[in-house]
Amino acid sequence: MTTPMRRRLVFAAIALAVIPLGLATRRFPSAFPEFIATYAGDVLWAVVAYLLMGVIAPSATVRRRGAIALAFAFIVEFSQLWHPEWLDAIRTTTLGHLLLGIGFEWSDLPCYTLGVLLAAAFEAMVTSPRAADAPQT
Repeated sequence: MTTPMRRRLVFAAIALAVIPLGLATRRFPSAFPEFIATYAGDVLWAVVAYLLMGVIAPSATVRRRGAIALAFAFIVEFSQLWHPEWLDAIRTTTLGHLLLGIGFEWSDLPCYTLGVLLAAAFEAMVTSPRAADAPQT
């Protein structure tokens, strides 16, 4: 059994590995197939949201972290329909743009759903008791 601190570190390390890949799909879109360049960044953004929930609440269930991450992603997306000056000022910064986006896109919602589902399924798969009991080859 791992400690909450160790789980936090694992979630953080994986998030730090995923972030550059997501950024690469935006910075170098021609290096990827068009479909990947268009949607992978949003899927990976949601994966990172899930992983950050693991940093914040490492003892929560996979289902709970997934639900919170998905709700967070949807809230951020729907917040892009709201444009007070102070929030738009934050969105003009690099970090604000990466975290909050700038324009609402319906297509982001299935991407976020897929990202959270993939992250949660992967965690469930690697942490299941059956995975630990599998024969080592």
